[in-house]
Parts: sequence; structure tokens; C-alpha cells
Amino acid sequence: MRILVTGAAGFIGSTTAHRLLDRGDDVVGVDNLNDYYDVTLKQARLNRLRERDGFDFHKVDIADKQAFDSAYKAAKPDRIVHLAAQAGVRYSLENPYAYIEANVTGFLNILEAARHFGSQHLVYASTSSVYGAHTNMPFSIHDGVDHPVSLYAATKKSNELMAHTYSHLFQLPCTGLRFFTVYGPWGRPDMALFLFTQKMLAGEPIDVFNHGHHTRDFTYVDDIVEGIIRAVDQVATPDENWDASNPDPATSSAPYRLYNIGSNNPINLSRYIEVLEENLGVTAEKNLLGMQPGDVADTFADVEDLIRDVGYKPDTPIEVGIAEFVKWYKDYYGHSDVAHNLR
Repeated sequence: MRILVTGAAGFIGSTTAHRLLDRGDDVVGVDNLNDYYDVTLKQARLNRLRERDGFDFHKVDIADKQAFDSAYKAAKPDRIVHLAAQAGVRYSLENPYAYIEANVTGFLNILEAARHFGSQHLVYASTSSVYGAHTNMPFSIHDGVDHPVSLYAATKKSNELMAHTYSHLFQLPCTGLRFFTVYGPWGRPDMALFLFTQKMLAGEPIDVFNHGHHTRDFTYVDDIVEGIIRAVDQVATPDENWDASNPDPATSSAPYRLYNIGSNNPINLSRYIEVLEENLGVTAEKNLLGMQPGDVADTFADVEDLIRDVGYKPDTPIEVGIAEFVKWYKDYYGHSDVAHNLR
């Protein structure tokens, strides 16, 4: 197939593009290469993709309708994997407008392009953050998620609602994937594992929020990508058993689906740090702090629907995933004192 991947220079986007190329698909990548974090890392991911046959790249901002429409019409993709977004819970407190522009306006442009120029299937990234104040564990796609605690989460919830509307009105098959704390090689510098590694190797203390009592359904990037690929191939269809008098949020009478992609195995943050210490051979100096605004204490993914519909369950343990990240980090940066390279 010919597949459009937005956010192709990003962490999950670049890994997904490689996986699609590995199996013989043509990939058209779109990314605006913004400076939310280290652009040289994005360029390095992109350079690896540019070396491969079957990859074409357009530097485009999805919030720019005219530019994106032009790229989309030129690409003529069969299916879309939409991973471009303004990410991060904490940054949404500082720059809320960036989230509306990228995550709401940008997503509208994706939907409009798919509607007017055609798409067999739109698969898009949502997030475990949509569960917000919800505390029933494990988090189920069949539960309502109407109490977000960050604007980031609210924009992602809006994506799910917008996708359903287009599925209903225009019979556009849409599948939303709620990712749970993704980590691994080529990861984002604003995420905990990257920040911890950088500071620990530089001999600096790490900030540990909620005094390390968080639990997270840490999910290795290759597991996330396997779920994405399987979802791309499993085109969303109407649920024949959907009951309007008892509506299930995860399905619809329209061609619409939602899935969690998580390890289904929450780990305490303190244990996560222990495994990192073991791999780095460094004991972390911890700056223990309280909860941050917009954060949640625990995440835990119910993945039964993912297993049933696409036949897959993420299974990479953190001991393996963190070791792979540390190996990549040391190879990529070449030496331990790398803090100055990221400023």
C-alpha cells in the first residue's frame, strides 16, 4: 500500500515508517520539523528514512490546510497513519494555543483531506491521558472519558469525537489508538526516560514527581508500532450490535473503533528508575517532588479489545526496553556527558 504518515520525523512516526517500509509499503512522510524539542534529533530520524527506497518526504505543517491538501493530493495515499501532534501534558499549561492549532485544526485538515480526496482508513493517535480523573482500573475503552485534566488530553478527546462525526457523516473508516507512556530508542527528549538518562550521566539530580509513587503502563515503542500496523490492516467497520439506547464509546453504527495500546502491566516509577540505574551503572540523585498539574497518578490499559480484534498484546518487559534505549542513547550521543548537546 501507499501510506501517509504524519509526524514522520517524530519518535513513533519514524519507527512506524520504518516498519511499513520493511514490509514493502510505500511511505509518504509529513512533518513540520518544529522546535518543540531538539530538531537535530528529528533530522537524524528523517535522514535514516531518506536512505530507504519507497520513502518520500514533505515538510508540511498539518495546520496549514492549503499546503497539506497539496501534499495529500500529490501523495494519493491508500491509508493514513496520523501521528503528528503537539505532545506533552506539561507544555499545554504554558502554550495552550499550540495544542489547538496542531491537534484540533490540524486534525480537522486531516479529516477534510480524507473526506474530499479519499482514504480507505484513517488510523490516528490518541492517548491514555484522555482517561483524566478516571480511576477505574484497568482503563477501558468502553468507559466514558469526560473528565480530562489537561488541555492536551482534551484535544485528543476532541479528535475521537471529530473522527466519529466524520465516520458517521461520510462513512470514513477511522480507528483511534490510545497510547500508554511510550518509550524506547529514538525517544523524545522531553519524556522521563530520556531526561533521567541525560541527567544521570551528567551527574545531575533527577526530578521525580509524586515522590516516585506514580504507576505507569510503560509501553515499548516496537509494541506500539506493531499495534499501529495491525490496526492499519484492520479497517474499521460498523458494529452491527451497537445499541443507541446503551451506546458503547468504543464502537459505533459508523465505521469507527477505539483501542488501548499498553503493556497491561503497570510499573511503579521507582522500579522504572531502578532498572535504568542498573543499565547505566549510575545511582540517581532524586529530587522528590509533588504531583504536577495536569498529571495523573496511575495508568493501566485494558487491551482485551486489541487482542480480540487484531490478535496482539504488547509484551516487552521494561528490563528489555530500557536496555535497548540505553544502548541507543550511548551509541547516538557517543559519550556520557551529553547535556550540552541538548541545550
